[in-house]
Amino acid sequence: MRFHLLTIFPDFFTGPFSHGVVARARDAGKLEVSIHDLRNWTHDRHRTVDDRCFGGGAGMLMKPAPIFEAVESIFPGRTPRQRVVLLTPQGPLFTQSTARRYAEAEELLLICGRYEGVDERVAEHLADEELSIGDYVLSGGELAAAIVIDATARLLPGVLGNDESAVDESFEQAGLLDYPQWTRPAEFRGWAVPEVLQGGNHAEIRRWRAEAARAKTVRNRPDLLK
Repeated sequence: MRFHLLTIFPDFFTGPFSHGVVARARDAGKLEVSIHDLRNWTHDRHRTVDDRCFGGGAGMLMKPAPIFEAVESIFPGRTPRQRVVLLTPQGPLFTQSTARRYAEAEELLLICGRYEGVDERVAEHLADEELSIGDYVLSGGELAAAIVIDATARLLPGVLGNDESAVDESFEQAGLLDYPQWTRPAEFRGWAVPEVLQGGNHAEIRRWRAEAARAKTVRNRPDLLK
């Protein structure tokens, strides 16, 4: 799979993609990440990507022309498996099911907004969809893009080394959080690991984990059970 990032801060991604799962997957050829500087599609000496909002208001808005030209240049013969996503606080929330859907794409292009946002014509006539990572406002879409790529990349075959690693995680099992887990020592500062996990009866462990996952979901994220 190939990810494309359209941004005015291409150096931002040096850190996030130089470590961990994404870095290992890139080194192993499991995925590609191409970073595109939006200013390469401007035509004035100041490389301008923003302008004032019609109707007034504070701040500047990202212009449509550079974004349209960039996407049309990156995807000249765009196919249904080449998805274009506009990262914006106004979009639907990013979830694990969204990441699974993106993992089935051939190429995913993420538009990183800045300033007061992006000209609405990008959302209406260029992007396949809008996307938000949460009910809050960031300074730009770069952080959101890094999160989307990390969550999607780890679902690609071979990226985690053991594909079963992603099966029992939070949000993968009927909307439940992952079950709580412990490691050695069996007792730490007077707090002991549940006996069932030390007994070796795998059927009992599976039942206990299912109940514990539901209990944790009720405690921390009851909204998932609705």
